[in-house]
Amino acid sequence: MRNFNKRMKAVLLSGAALLSLTACGSSDQTSASEDTIVLRYSYASNSQPVIDSMQLFGDLVEEKTNGEVVIEYFPDGQLGAERELIELTQTGAIDFTKVSGSALESFSKDYSIFSVPYLFDSEDHFFRVMEDESIMEPLYQSTADLGFVGLTYYDSGQRSFYMVDGPVNHPDDLKGKKIRVLQSETAIRMVEMLGGSPTPLGSDEVYTSMQSNLINGAENNEFVLVTAGHGDIAKYYSYDEHTRVPDIVIMNQASMEQLTAEQQQAIHEAAAESTAFEKEVFKQAVEEEKAAAIEQYGVQFNEVDKAPFQEAVQPLHEEFKNSEEFGELYEEIRNLGDQAE
Repeated sequence: MRNFNKRMKAVLLSGAALLSLTACGSSDQTSASEDTIVLRYSYASNSQPVIDSMQLFGDLVEEKTNGEVVIEYFPDGQLGAERELIELTQTGAIDFTKVSGSALESFSKDYSIFSVPYLFDSEDHFFRVMEDESIMEPLYQSTADLGFVGLTYYDSGQRSFYMVDGPVNHPDDLKGKKIRVLQSETAIRMVEMLGGSPTPLGSDEVYTSMQSNLINGAENNEFVLVTAGHGDIAKYYSYDEHTRVPDIVIMNQASMEQLTAEQQQAIHEAAAESTAFEKEVFKQAVEEEKAAAIEQYGVQFNEVDKAPFQEAVQPLHEEFKNSEEFGELYEEIRNLGDQAE
């Protein structure tokens, strides 16, 4: 643990140093206006619709503030993986990042609700929840005392199993299989309940881990197949659709507070508009990714009877439903479900 902490400290210090140097460079570019505020946005590797949405956010911020606030980007994991980027945002070394909601679980337990398998009845149910301020605003503010808050969400689609050796048609097909999962306690328990052996890994470790047989498969949306190249090894993608975990855009709290009320409003408006755009382009991009995965790698997609999977993870639902900590939030989400209409 001591060595891990040393490595983490080194990552943070190197990241902060890089940002300091780059910030100095960016001040030269914006020297025409001494009042220009440059905010730094770093993110890990992402699908093109998400990258385009994050870029649109910056364009809108600059437009809405008449150039008073501009966004500088550090893309493709230049400053670290999601955990490091959250910590850099927390300390103020960067001002924004976009991460999976599951990556926020260790900072706010409230985000673990999204890792409950089959929490949402459908895509429409998911969107109803994500756009309900009474549910999402407390979640976004749950990390305020840690130095950052949520701004908005991006659709990250459904997550299903994809494997090297063959399709997953039933939970029995996961028995004895080593499955990469997010660093989420709930995701780990889900795979255990389904009979698999969960292996938490960073996204940048998945390809080589499958290649070396360290893991037999993973779970994610379709974009890992071509965008991350995993379809080169894992040829079987099975639509069990166990979770819909949103991406969350977070911002350093102190960076927000340094802005005027009008600039803060521009940040919130730009965030919401970038989300509306991402929702429009994401679904079409998924279909294009699937077609490319079939053409380039020969990936096979198969539909799955979800009932055995849902039955296997039902104990997780009961735990959250009856939990003093999560029960109210769980019921609020379920009450917006398709069957509640």
